Formats: sequence, C-alpha cells, structure tokens
Amino acid sequence: MTAVGLRERKKEKTRLALLDAALDLFLEQGYDATTVEQIAGVVDVSPRTFFRYFSSKESIPLWFHEQGEETMTETLDSRPADEPAFTSMTHALRAVIHDMQGSTPEDTERFLKLRKLFETNPALVGKSVARGTAAELRLTEIIARRRGADPADQLSHLIVAWAMATMRVGFECPYEPTNIRAIVERMEQTLAIAENSLKPGWDT
Repeated sequence: MTAVGLRERKKEKTRLALLDAALDLFLEQGYDATTVEQIAGVVDVSPRTFFRYFSSKESIPLWFHEQGEETMTETLDSRPADEPAFTSMTHALRAVIHDMQGSTPEDTERFLKLRKLFETNPALVGKSVARGTAAELRLTEIIARRRGADPADQLSHLIVAWAMATMRVGFECPYEPTNIRAIVERMEQTLAIAENSLKPGWDT
C-alpha cells in the first residue's frame, strides 16, 4: 500500500463519516436544525475540514446527483463518436446502474436514509429537481456537441430529457424499496421499455 493510497483511503473514510453523521442528524433533528458545526463535531473534525469534502450542507443531500452526473459524463466522453446519441445516453444510464449494483450494505443504508430525508423535506425535493435540471442542461451540451449541433438544438434536449425521464420513472418505483437491488431491477426494466418503444434512427 503506497502513501498516496493510504491518504486516499483516509480521505474517503472521513468523507463517508461526515456523510453518515449528516444523514443521521438530518433524520434525528431535522435538516434545517442541523449545522455544519454539529456534523463536523460528530466526526471530531473542524468545520474547515468539513468544507474540504463538501461545498456546503446543501451538497450532502445532492451527493447522488453529483456522483451520477460525473459517471454519466465520463461514460459519454468514452463512447464512439459515431454512436447514436440515445444509445450513448443509455450506456451512460447503465453506468450509473452498474455503480448502484456494486453498492455495499453501508451504501444501501445511506441511499435509503437519503430517500427518507427527501420524503420528509419537500423543500429538498425542489433543490433536487433544480440540481437535476442543471445536470440535464450540461448533458445536453455534451449530446449536442457529439451530434455536431447547437446547444439549443431541440432534438438534443429531447434525447437527454427522454433518457432522464426514463431514469426517474425507474428510480421512483417501487415507492418503498427495501434494498437497492429492487430499484436497480426497476430501472433496468424501465430503460428496456424506453429502448423498445423508439424507432431506430429517431435520434439522428
């Protein structure tokens, strides 16, 4: 194990500890009542250290968006340039699903806590929608560039919107999941329905 490897493992351990502390506090005493100082205190680090890992308290409930967008962007960048746009988007979506399939029991617990947090905090749902909308715009820019189109191109927007809507339907059902496997299976089923519903070449 190299020194760099040890440092990275320690950083990841601290990040997850802060995430776990925040989710527990959010559910125990409420999102609005929880402060960065309290979260940092549970992990026995300073607020300054907290901001090395998270840009704000608000970024914690949105960590799934951030991870998902990063995975999708990296996948799109790796796809063949001449691949149909919606096909590239489905590969990006399946990369996110693949990450979810590799979740540990601890990841599953965090995920379910996050869902519960959104269910009890309507204001956070609005922030999640806004974050998702911003992500879709960035993904649309990538798709438009791959198609050699202007970022305002309607078809590029529709390709991304259709793909992300498919993801949302799969993600939101079943409404009371007990594990990530159930969500992953639903997402795969919904994605297959979307692919089978479209005429080849519609995205060109």
